[in-house]
Parts: sequence; structure tokens; C-alpha cells
Amino acid sequence: MRAAYFDEHGGIDKILVGEIPRPRPKNGEVLVKVHYSALNHLDLWVREGWPGLKKFSTHVLGGDASGVVVELGLECKHFNPGDEVIVHPGISCGHCSHCLEGWESLCSEYAILGEQVSGTHAEYVSVPEANLFLKPKNLSFLEAASLGLVSTTAWQMLVIRAKAKAGDRVLIHGAGSGVSSIAIQMAKGLGAEVAVTSTQASKLERAKQLGADIIINSKETDFAKAIKQHWKLGADIILDHVGKAFWEKNIKCLKSGGVLVTCGATSGGEGITDLKHLFFRQLSLLGSTMGSKRDFPQILKLFETGALRAVVDREFSLQEVGLAHDYLQKGTQFGKVVIKVAQ
Repeated sequence: MRAAYFDEHGGIDKILVGEIPRPRPKNGEVLVKVHYSALNHLDLWVREGWPGLKKFSTHVLGGDASGVVVELGLECKHFNPGDEVIVHPGISCGHCSHCLEGWESLCSEYAILGEQVSGTHAEYVSVPEANLFLKPKNLSFLEAASLGLVSTTAWQMLVIRAKAKAGDRVLIHGAGSGVSSIAIQMAKGLGAEVAVTSTQASKLERAKQLGADIIINSKETDFAKAIKQHWKLGADIILDHVGKAFWEKNIKCLKSGGVLVTCGATSGGEGITDLKHLFFRQLSLLGSTMGSKRDFPQILKLFETGALRAVVDREFSLQEVGLAHDYLQKGTQFGKVVIKVAQ
């Protein structure tokens, strides 16, 4: 089968597109013919590598996918060949206390497709049956491939960790990211007032179209001061994946008793925190990684009813996966970059 993979970490030139063996479903796994596979920033980081990351050989990139069931492994009973499905990227043991409580990302065996295990930028992928969900009929394969990682991440940050509710004032950074483009819609659906930041005016306008109430160009304006001008007491909730560059200002513009949730650190992981702010103002600083597959049916229902919509920026072919990495790395996209795999 054709796939996009690498044999050693490094730059975009390390990505290879060629023939590799087609996987065979193990017990409890389902083989899916992939139509589309989405690109995430995680793919860039895995390709580049970091200290402690496992060294791979013929490692297929990609975490999200949509496609059609081809073959069932033993003990699979919930799907049939021909079913149109979405592949969820989070894999866990399914039976430890964390998994049973809906916190799979805390499982000692937790893995994300394309990171710790081979991914979805391939004509076929074999995944645990628990990682498959029927594709809503109103979603195209293109749209469906874009949802898994970002919508699960946004849901856990906003709903599970921050417990957002109607009337909350929510600041969402990096308006053009896949997670943020979904989080804006989720927050508005909950009845929150939403402020967003970006360094690009075009992205801010797109965010406004998704429902953002306040747009802040963080390249031209001190966003912490702008937030205090709009919301005198500050933000109830801040969703951040920028990290170091925004960390101190996040603390400053957070309301007393407010919640800061982070799922990443694209600008660096060393955020300075004045502990006096933390305990005097009784702030909550929360980490969040991915989310539970148990919540995914509820999320998909929102896409099915139109309460949420997929935000896809651009499509590339499997052969163009290197161009897709370059495009995502430049940060000009709004929403998801998706790879067309099926011929």
C-alpha cells in the first residue's frame, strides 16, 4: 500500500511516500481503507523528534482519518465491511481505572496514532474497534477526517476541565488552529462570550464568522490589557496552546477564581508563574491532553445537527504531504489541513 512515512527524524526531506506492507487486523482490530487523513501539529513534532521519543523505522504519520471498513479481526462485532467510519486517534488499554473512568489519556498504555504507533497517512490502517465511529451522513469524508483530535481536545479543555457554562467569558488563543476553530464554536454553543487572539487579521475575521465576539490582534495589541478593557474583572476561562510567550499575560488577565487550561506550548514550555497570583486570586491552572472516546458520540451529534461545523482550510494529495507539512509549519492556515489518500 502507499503511505507517507519516515525512517529517521528530521526535516521535511525525511518524509517518504512509497509502498509499504499493508497491515493485517489483529484480534479486536478493524482494517479501514482510508479516504482522507488530517494533519496536526503533532505530526510536525513527531517528524522532527524530541528527546526521549522512540526511534522509528518506517513510521507512518497521521492521527485522524475517515474511510470504509474492509476487514474485521476476531472478536469484532460492532461494524461491518462497507461501513463509513471516522478513526479516533487515541488508543488505550480500555480496562484500567483511568480508562473505565473516561480518562484514557492518563492510561499507562495511552498512544496517539502517528505518534507512538503507526498512523493514518496510508491507504489502509488497522485500529482497535473501540477507535471507530460511524460517520454522520451529513459529513463528507473530507470533513469527517478533520474532527477527531481537535474536537476531542477542545471538548476536554472547555467542557470537562474548565466546566464552561453560559455567561462565562472565554479567551481562546491562536484563532486559526484546528483546536481553536472548534473551541470557538463550542464556547458559543454553551452561551459563553468569546474573545480570540491571532497575529493575522484574516484569521480574526474568520474567527468572527465562527461566532467570536471580541477579536484581538496579539501582534499589534497587548492582549492582556485589551481583555481587561473589554472585561473589567478579566476572563473566566482561558484556553491556551501557545505556552511561554503568553503565559505571564494569561495570568494577569485571568479573573480571580478563573481557570487557565493548556494543551500545548508551541512557543516553549517554560512559563513563569508568580505564585502570589496563584494563591491570592485562587486561580486554577489545568493541563489537558486529548480526551475521552466516551465523549466523542456526543461531539459527533453536534456536528450531525449542525451545532458545530468542520473547518477545513486546504486539501493536499498523499504525494504532496511534504508540501502540507511546509504549509502547516508556516502557520497561514485557518482550521485543518487534510490529506486525500484514496486514489
